[in-house]
Amino acid sequence: MSLPEPSYSRVLKHSRNTQIQYYLREDGLWDIDAHFIDVKPFDLDVSRFIIPANKPIHDFVVRITVDARATIADVLIIFDHVPFEGICEAIGKCYKRLIGLPLMTGFRQAVKERFSGVNGCIHLNELIGLLPAAAMQVFIFGENETRQKADINMADSKPLHLDKCHALRTDGSVVAEFYPRWAVIPVDKKE
Repeated sequence: MSLPEPSYSRVLKHSRNTQIQYYLREDGLWDIDAHFIDVKPFDLDVSRFIIPANKPIHDFVVRITVDARATIADVLIIFDHVPFEGICEAIGKCYKRLIGLPLMTGFRQAVKERFSGVNGCIHLNELIGLLPAAAMQVFIFGENETRQKADINMADSKPLHLDKCHALRTDGSVVAEFYPRWAVIPVDKKE
């Protein structure tokens, strides 16, 4: 489905593209490759230099390796284009501090605590902040083989994706039908 054509004229001023891909490795680990690109359709004057139109302002890739429980085992960041060469890239090595963190629980808060403000890169934070939601599509909603190899789906624990959106709320009809063990009857509906 596409957006309808606007009824007014407009001019493109900026494009941001992100792409995330998950790979199951032969050693049982998972690589999450994420790509981030910012482009302007006009020359950007950054006071002492110009970034030409359609040349990326930001173009970098992140590879985060996780184990079967979605715990981060390694981080690799490659910068192809940054606005301030030699300076922006320096922060990349700091993101090794993600190693050991669980991707599926408390990850965004941990990133904020470690890398907010001058301690990180807002663009890297934005990109890696997308990874937990995308991981659910692999570890929770992947094919049977993938779910079996991902050990984060513990039978005795509430599934990680419940209460993460309005459709999967534990007091809602979807959970009552598909996850009855975890369904909660709202107080106003109890007799």
